[in-house]
Amino acid sequence: MTTTTTATTTTPPTSLDQPLLRPARLGDLSLPNRVVMAPTTRARAANAGLLPTEMHAAYYGQRAAAGLIITEGTWVSEGAIGFADVPGVYSEAQVAAWRRVTDVVHALGGRIVLQLWHTGAASHPDHLGGALPAGPSAVNPHERSYTPSGFKATVTPREMTTDDIETTIGEFGAAAANARRAGFDGVEVHAVGAFLIPQFLNPRLNRRSDGYGAGRAGRRRPLFEIIDAVAAPWGGQDGQDGRDGRRVGVRLSPYWTAGDRFTADEATLADYDELVAELSARPVAYLHLRGPAPATPGDGPDFDAFARYRQRFDGPLIANLGFGRESGNAVIESGTADAVSFATHFIANPDLVTRFALGRELAAGDPGTYYTGGAEGYVDYPVSTWRAERAEPAVGAREEGACVSP
Repeated sequence: MTTTTTATTTTPPTSLDQPLLRPARLGDLSLPNRVVMAPTTRARAANAGLLPTEMHAAYYGQRAAAGLIITEGTWVSEGAIGFADVPGVYSEAQVAAWRRVTDVVHALGGRIVLQLWHTGAASHPDHLGGALPAGPSAVNPHERSYTPSGFKATVTPREMTTDDIETTIGEFGAAAANARRAGFDGVEVHAVGAFLIPQFLNPRLNRRSDGYGAGRAGRRRPLFEIIDAVAAPWGGQDGQDGRDGRRVGVRLSPYWTAGDRFTADEATLADYDELVAELSARPVAYLHLRGPAPATPGDGPDFDAFARYRQRFDGPLIANLGFGRESGNAVIESGTADAVSFATHFIANPDLVTRFALGRELAAGDPGTYYTGGAEGYVDYPVSTWRAERAEPAVGAREEGACVSP
């Protein structure tokens, strides 16, 4: 049974020496602070080419004070699509549009990596011109896909052929090369929730008998081959050809529980124990770990859940889910994490780093505008203003919301 460790910090609320505000290095990424913007799906690419727009540039630019921005999950190909109005990075027009975003963030002193996403069997024919989604096996993941006409239940996918898998791995590599051309500082592999990579890792959904199934090693093979393909444009592990070597992050969710296909039982956690240990030998800049959801609203994050994987991974670790300022400082001070990512806190608080530094109260977001497609609830949240009486920040507030890319 997992226990929850309650940790505190004696750091004064306005101290600039808070652990969250100290610089850090994640692989070849140098961060001025450890407040990371987590990937959040916002459905603002409402155009035929799925291009990021000037609103995207404004949105990420407003949050450039983050130690690192991780963008919303972004499609590696047309076949990867499984959510309405999410941008891609597979066309020249998309690359050019993303360049506008990275130029703005860099001009404002920020650092930004692109998260690479493929939904696999969790997509829907409405996204694919009527074609069936493809997954590791012909097994319905029993999820819901957000289509242009709303959420719809997933269907039984077609099983990917070996050629399909190799093509998809190549698409990830091409997307990483496009991200580099678009000016990103690195990329993150989306391997959380109920999407393509977790589908391959899950024996309930991956029932293959070939080299991409048939045991833990086979189920992990697509992820490892994707990591190698994605790292290549950045010089791989050795930083050859004058490129920096470690610019690839990996986001995992071993504690993900959904329906009857994804269960964080001990067998699943043991699978992830081995997976995380093997990641240490890969060209990975950091591990971005989504922890378990709080048992009841208002509960703080479970430090022990992160410590389980911290001891198995040799590189930097970003902790995610359920953190506030105090718990974020504490998990770093304890050595359990090197940085902490925040999703809904960053949605409503573009100046989140400043609010942490000055002990300002955090604003709450409006879930009704998470996916509406316009400027409201996206680029119109105000920064905090000076006032004589400073309110203390909300501590331990839950950080993830329905809008977060799983």
